[in-house]
Amino acid sequence: MFTVKRLNHIVLWVRDAQRARAFYQDVLGFVVVESMGDQAVFMRANGSDNHHDLGLFSVGARAAPPSHGERVGLYHAAWEVATIEDLVPAREALLAAGALTGESDHGNSLSLYGQDPDGNEFEVFWMVPREEWPSRSYPTRRLDLAGELAARRVTAVAPPAGR
Repeated sequence: MFTVKRLNHIVLWVRDAQRARAFYQDVLGFVVVESMGDQAVFMRANGSDNHHDLGLFSVGARAAPPSHGERVGLYHAAWEVATIEDLVPAREALLAAGALTGESDHGNSLSLYGQDPDGNEFEVFWMVPREEWPSRSYPTRRLDLAGELAARRVTAVAPPAGR
């Protein structure tokens, strides 16, 4: 048995690496650390100490990525933010980009879901402190970010749930 500490990076096949780069740069604040022309881009998330957190490889108009055939693929990647307050600008950026696809309170985490221009899904989440888990309700329900911030007496302003 071995222990996984956290997700280090994810690599996605996309139709256009530069279009995907612009999305992850403009919406999620990732920065380019290495680029291989139009074929590949490696990006680091804001605040990360990884070489890269995201790799993007262009496949163009092909029906499937090279060597992928008909096999199933990734459902989504999840990136954890440091504070509940970080969910506010993440939500605003996803809304502005028309990329917010869901908002969930899983009891142990508060999550925003989005989709990049190629339909790759991702989650931006804040992990609720472990000592709160037993007192939080399950199953998953719609995230009330404004309510969570108010309950924690956080002064960040969250727009009301609208999607």
